[in-house]
Amino acid sequence: MKRSSSKLYERFKDYDFSDAKPVAQRPHLAKLQAQAGKKARITMRVDTEVQAAFKARAEMTGGNYQTLMNEALKESAQCLRLADVVRDAVRETLGNRPMRSRSRVKKYTSATN
Repeated sequence: MKRSSSKLYERFKDYDFSDAKPVAQRPHLAKLQAQAGKKARITMRVDTEVQAAFKARAEMTGGNYQTLMNEALKESAQCLRLADVVRDAVRETLGNRPMRSRSRVKKYTSATN
């Protein structure tokens, strides 16, 4: 525990956790932690340039680079889901109607140029 969390540090500074087992070895605790945190611990490799960019941005904003990376991944996932919703809505709206011929688009484009 870091001393920067002074209230908690003072409360637990004399506790001996040397014999404590990791949460992963306590299935019921691991399950509770997973439900409460709703985050998964992963290991992944990213380009050093990507990590440096997120670290620089985090330093400028005073945040954590891992949190910024998580937000970027969420935004990316959300965009993919939105694209799926739009595509499904267009398909549902069009139904079995035939698509317009591309030749009309070409004729219109060549006539305007």
